[in-house]
Amino acid sequence: MNIGLALLVVAAGAILTWAVTVDVAGVDLHTVGVILFVVGLAWLLLALVLVFSHESWGLRRGRQP
Repeated sequence: MNIGLALLVVAAGAILTWAVTVDVAGVDLHTVGVILFVVGLAWLLLALVLVFSHESWGLRRGRQP
């Protein structure tokens, strides 16, 4: 769920950054897109670290006396 939502945020940021050419008064869509893209990438990285480190935590707990 987290990985999919992070990918959705990355995609939305990429679309706003590179595909949208509309000008909206008071909002810079390029900047909003870059922010969403960076936050989505950070979220994706964190989600992947948590998913892959979760298995190793279970193995460590099982080895302790």
